[in-house]
Amino acid sequence: MPLPLPRSLMSTRTVVGLILLALAPAGVLSAQTEQPAAIDPTALVRRATQHRLDADQNHRPLRFLLRKTGEQHDTTKDIIETKDGDVARLVAINGSPLSAQANQAELDRLNTLANHPEIQEHRHMREQKDADRVNRMMRLLPDAFLYRFEDMVPCTGGQCYRLSFSLNPRFAPPDEEANIFRGMAGEVWIDQAQERLTRLDAHLISDVDFGWGVLGRLDKGGTILLEQADIGGHDWAITGMKVNLTGKALMVKSLRFQITEETSHFSPVPPDLDYRKAIQLLENSEPPGASDSAGKSQQP
Repeated sequence: MPLPLPRSLMSTRTVVGLILLALAPAGVLSAQTEQPAAIDPTALVRRATQHRLDADQNHRPLRFLLRKTGEQHDTTKDIIETKDGDVARLVAINGSPLSAQANQAELDRLNTLANHPEIQEHRHMREQKDADRVNRMMRLLPDAFLYRFEDMVPCTGGQCYRLSFSLNPRFAPPDEEANIFRGMAGEVWIDQAQERLTRLDAHLISDVDFGWGVLGRLDKGGTILLEQADIGGHDWAITGMKVNLTGKALMVKSLRFQITEETSHFSPVPPDLDYRKAIQLLENSEPPGASDSAGKSQQP
């Protein structure tokens, strides 16, 4: 069930801890391989999708760290969600704190942002458009694929339904963006207790053309791994993503996306926090997990 990237991962965006299958008792495992009575995989996906959309309306703003690793860059940002949109401060490159010069450049950038609300307003509008696009794509998921129950698997917090998915031959993409669904297959895990997606493992089983092949193409063999978890209080967030895609833009320029994103150290912030107050927090307080890192560095 390929999920578009949620707001936090698109505008800025570890890992869902998986309990090893071997740790479960053999008798329990044999019982868990049988499909629960009366389960309808498509209906389960539809409920999980709706739960995500409903929860998004009540999402509490958070502060967290986002580490993004690509072929040439490894950056860590301290991010705060506000009613005016996300605000971020670069705090590390290649896992190391910024130099004095780079840190001052970040402070200068944040100061400029605080003095120019039109910049933040533009970013916020872009984030809202991204969120609307995500929700539109999410609503297509139950009908875009055929789902099959595989088994029950241990996952963080309990048990998950493991479903495989393949293209629904009756699915007609309503726009070019949704056309990517036509080339995807894979599996998805859904938390049994809360009926929320915990893991998506998708791959491209065929080339995917955009704009009848004129605008671009994604190559067969690309992969997307997405993980999310309950970070407390039944509030879910994307915790990890790995994307490995290749293709061409305008059938001329080669495209290559090899990106790993991890989010961690989530903590709530006041729901009425505005972006200027968030900037003050970013400037005057240590990033989440700073004390953990300091403690580790002091250990022999």
